[in-house]
Amino acid sequence: MSAKTTNQREEEILRALYRAGGSCRVRFLANELGVTFETIRRNLRTLEERNIVRKVHGGVHLVEEILEPTFESRLDKMVNSKEKLAKAAVENISDGDSIFLDIGTTTAYVAMALKNHSDLFVVTNSVFVASTLSTRNNNKVFMAGGELRPHDGGAFGVEAQDLIRRLNVRFAILSVGAINADTGFMLHDLQEANLANIAIENAQVRVIVADGEKLGKRAPVALQDISRIDLFVTDRQPPRNIQKMLEENEIDLIVANENQPQS
Repeated sequence: MSAKTTNQREEEILRALYRAGGSCRVRFLANELGVTFETIRRNLRTLEERNIVRKVHGGVHLVEEILEPTFESRLDKMVNSKEKLAKAAVENISDGDSIFLDIGTTTAYVAMALKNHSDLFVVTNSVFVASTLSTRNNNKVFMAGGELRPHDGGAFGVEAQDLIRRLNVRFAILSVGAINADTGFMLHDLQEANLANIAIENAQVRVIVADGEKLGKRAPVALQDISRIDLFVTDRQPPRNIQKMLEENEIDLIVANENQPQS
């Protein structure tokens, strides 16, 4: 499977497929995106090679395991696990620290775990995170600008990217949609990956937080240069091939249930 991220056209195809419920005709995609059949077919071939879509006669559908549910439904799932992950992720965060938190539901639990901290400097593109940590304990919260996505209250685009570039923080705490030994850390959305890559560049300590259900899974977009990640927090021991990927990139591992760093 290729470790490269999808290009913008592939991302547009995936978003159109999401909106169509996961399957549609090739003709629909061509009309929806205003491009030729051949452009759609060429991009579908590369997506199929990475097992992201599957072509059928005259149509295409998403491989089920890369479909991502809504923010609200994800927030209510695996609550105990996410609370343990959040507790482990904030252990080294002190009052007065500066943090970037992304739009993921696991990082939403990290925000809730930080409610008793004070004087935090928080940068986020998540309405949920901003509302959780603002107006309390003398925190300063900077909400990334731009249009908010209706399905998760996340801000993306050039305004959000500009703010994150300008505000250097100590910790960037990021969620991902999948972890794979061949590709590393992956997300379901190109905009989210672009913002995460910028946050990684502008933080001193980069932390990925993800539950064990993401281990060994695939998603369309890979994070760039995973060797810049410092710490991976999860709730179960990863399979040996993923542990080897972490070791090769010098990424420390914390298994939340064990609460001990692994090398």
